[in-house]
Amino acid sequence: MEDPPSVSLVFPPHPAWVRTARETVRTLLVASGCPELADTATLLTSEAVTNAINACEGKGCAAPVTLRAAWTDARRLRVLVHDEAPGLPAARTPGRDDEGGRGIQLISCGADAWGVCTHGPGPGKATWFELERRGAQAWLS
Repeated sequence: MEDPPSVSLVFPPHPAWVRTARETVRTLLVASGCPELADTATLLTSEAVTNAINACEGKGCAAPVTLRAAWTDARRLRVLVHDEAPGLPAARTPGRDDEGGRGIQLISCGADAWGVCTHGPGPGKATWFELERRGAQAWLS
């Protein structure tokens, strides 16, 4: 049995990297034979990465952001975004005309599971989400 495909990407906390993060996850899903998860996974990745970049910019943190996407088993993809900015993301209730503030709500509604952990090897936190493939198995097919 082959190892499940995975990707990692380390990048500076700059908005220009959001697109690269999305496309990295999309490429993993297509290569894994799971293009049906791509739209949801790229949307949620974009939100998690944007939250991390905004946290870094708001707290003056220049440490890189890390994205990791991997299959935890044949049906479940986990995407984790780590930044070293202090504080935790929180769900907000943005005004109707606000351009931001919906990231955690989107992740909460779109993911099969999600959370934030602070027990890693260094400072900061990791926001993660999981998507489950329905139907046929992913990379084991």
